[in-house]
Amino acid sequence: MTRLRTPLAAVALVGALLCMTAVPASAHGSGHPRPPAATRLYTPPPDKGAAKQVVDLLRHRQWADAASIGKMLATPQAVWFTKGTPKQVRTSVESTMRSAKAQKAVPVLVAYNLPYRDCSQYSSGGAADTASYLAWIDGLAKGIGSGKAIVLLEPDGLGIIPWYTTINGAQEWCQPADADSATAAANRFEQLNGAVDRLAALPNVSVYLDGTHSAWLGVGDISDRLHRAGVERTDGFFLNVSNYEVTERQVKFASWISQCLWYGTNTAEGGWRVGHFDYCASQYYPADPNDFGTWGLTDQWYVDNVTNGPNPPSGPEVLAAAVIDTSRNGQGPWTPPADHPAGDPQVWCNPPDRGLGLRPTTSTGESYVDAYLWVKIPGESDGQCTRWADPAAGIDPVRGTADPAAGDWFPQMALELVRNANPRL
Repeated sequence: MTRLRTPLAAVALVGALLCMTAVPASAHGSGHPRPPAATRLYTPPPDKGAAKQVVDLLRHRQWADAASIGKMLATPQAVWFTKGTPKQVRTSVESTMRSAKAQKAVPVLVAYNLPYRDCSQYSSGGAADTASYLAWIDGLAKGIGSGKAIVLLEPDGLGIIPWYTTINGAQEWCQPADADSATAAANRFEQLNGAVDRLAALPNVSVYLDGTHSAWLGVGDISDRLHRAGVERTDGFFLNVSNYEVTERQVKFASWISQCLWYGTNTAEGGWRVGHFDYCASQYYPADPNDFGTWGLTDQWYVDNVTNGPNPPSGPEVLAAAVIDTSRNGQGPWTPPADHPAGDPQVWCNPPDRGLGLRPTTSTGESYVDAYLWVKIPGESDGQCTRWADPAAGIDPVRGTADPAAGDWFPQMALELVRNANPRL
């Protein structure tokens, strides 16, 4: 192999890989714009930290790792919009739409700017209030215009709701001191419904809401939240964003949420089930969340109560569908050492030895899944994890160093992802 001697040559290598990317999409049976047919998914320019890592690897003659990182960067990924004024986000989105059009591709856009985003934790920030947020969404929508796009609306937006009481009557842990406990949860649903109305009105946009993942909320709980947020006016929901749960379980979870939404919104004899998402079977019952072999029990509940129940759907094509983030789930979730000290192991936060998952595609072969997408940018940090250690020390005890801030490039993790990719790069 000819040695690339300069940073510019390395960046050119990455650019060449980007130009080679082509991922075909397929039409959904419903005829909605999700996902667009006969198109490609958009590949954004690489992060500066990523390009620098390629340069450093080449300088040290680590050819295989440099090529693998280059292939990762050349794979279609989402573009996140997290801040700015309405005018600024419109300008940024317009720029992405132009770049996607030049690639003859459909971009995946992530809107992430809700008030009390991430309950003011690692990815804190967001708009000041409902009016500011909806003005920001107006700017984002204007940036998309008549172009084709897939929009994922607010990761964690339904998984973490400030001052929320769940369908089972439990008080959520997210209780920001500066939020009005009487109105914060209602405001969240007002914000999401307003965003749904604005984005779903665009002619060529597929919109998906937060569906968490199979190791988090139960089926009935997330179905109830999706319904309150207006999922019936969207194309469905997204799963596993910025997480590591295996695809097989997310496909099951998607099918159950889809059917639970039907169960709780379509009248049966006497209308007894309408609104009762809490009746829905889930990964927690009758299935055992830790034993995938038992998940057929929950499948059977949906056969009995939806497929063969009163007023059944005509088929999966009339139900809400999911898109699944497979950017980092090739090795599944991390299991912390059994003898770790007391405290939260933060299994979601920069876990070691994870791998890239299935490549982005809209040809999934699954009735309830519209697409596998790389939503969380692989190689970016989840945050400055301290797990069970003293947060003041700022050290991730699993890695022995301080992790980069959320959203910053994490070279060590990027190498782990490409080396442990499943399927292999």
